[in-house]
Amino acid sequence: MAIEDYQSVRKLRVANQELLHAYDATIEGWSNALDLRDEATEGHSHRVTEMTLKLARAAEIPEEAMADIRRGALLHDIGKMALPDTILFKVDQLTKDEWALMRTHPALAFALLSPITFLRCAIDIPYCHHEKWDGSGYPRGLKGTQIPLAARLFAVVDVWDAMQSDRPYRKGLPTAELIEHIKSLSGTHFDPEIVALFLKMIANGELP
Repeated sequence: MAIEDYQSVRKLRVANQELLHAYDATIEGWSNALDLRDEATEGHSHRVTEMTLKLARAAEIPEEAMADIRRGALLHDIGKMALPDTILFKVDQLTKDEWALMRTHPALAFALLSPITFLRCAIDIPYCHHEKWDGSGYPRGLKGTQIPLAARLFAVVDVWDAMQSDRPYRKGLPTAELIEHIKSLSGTHFDPEIVALFLKMIANGELP
């Protein structure tokens, strides 16, 4: 009976691990679909995910939180799947109404992911990565440490990668200019302590 109990527990653990791998493979698929939808941002989700994990470890976030941070980073723009291509791929400046619609994508991400129990602990980045340290962000106008730490970490990485990359409407910034840009947003857009840590890692070659 003891052997049978052990085998049953072992089979259950294997089944749970296989289910977890299936969930993560699905998340990877969603992330790849988002990137492939726009050639200009291809690879963005995976780059920012890897950078966010490195930054999170440097910030001494417990290792057990890394899986949820990874899932949240991969799905940070999942809400944009509900937005029309005419807005997402518009080369010219968005109109006031178009910009208002664009700003709904974090709330759309929350609506999409919150019913999924498995992803509730990963929702901070998709929902809050456009909040700003001074409270001027969206969708809820959170301020300072009201913004979840994972989202504060991700926000710096997201802007860095976006501004470093070429887009149809502009060239990516050189590293020196980008560093100054990130510094200029410390205390307004970004958590100053996270900016200091991020730029230290950039200077040490720990981040690309």
